[in-house]
Amino acid sequence: MTQREREDMIERARRLPGSIEALVKGLTATELTTHFLPKEWTVAQNVHHLADAQMQLYMRCKLIATEHKPILKPFDQAAWATLPDAMAADVSGSIAILKALYARAVPFFEALGESAWVREGVHLEYGLMTLAIWLGRFANHGEMHIEQIQQVLRAKKI
Repeated sequence: MTQREREDMIERARRLPGSIEALVKGLTATELTTHFLPKEWTVAQNVHHLADAQMQLYMRCKLIATEHKPILKPFDQAAWATLPDAMAADVSGSIAILKALYARAVPFFEALGESAWVREGVHLEYGLMTLAIWLGRFANHGEMHIEQIQQVLRAKKI
């Protein structure tokens, strides 16, 4: 991954908390917690999942930056999405987490030197992965859930 590609990913990541906040602004508790599409998470589950997962991604990046090939444990995101805190209509706490997390993560990524991006960690599902790959996941994962939320909100109009 080139420096320009990394800068693009960091810039895309920088926009995520504001994009999520704007997307859910004004939604009712019913709109946030209704399964408008079978087998898809609700809007609230997506927002809460993003807070959980992006924290995990950021911590993995910090481990890779500070340890020699750390072991990176997966988590059962489907199970986490069914926990009471992930089903709650109040997404303000998760949005606050995303804002605070990104206020830390973006400068962290921006400050990394060239040699950091090839550092590796061993994910127990995906195997050996570089810090550059994890930055890509950090940026792309948020955008994927924005699209999923938009899809769910379009379905409510059917």
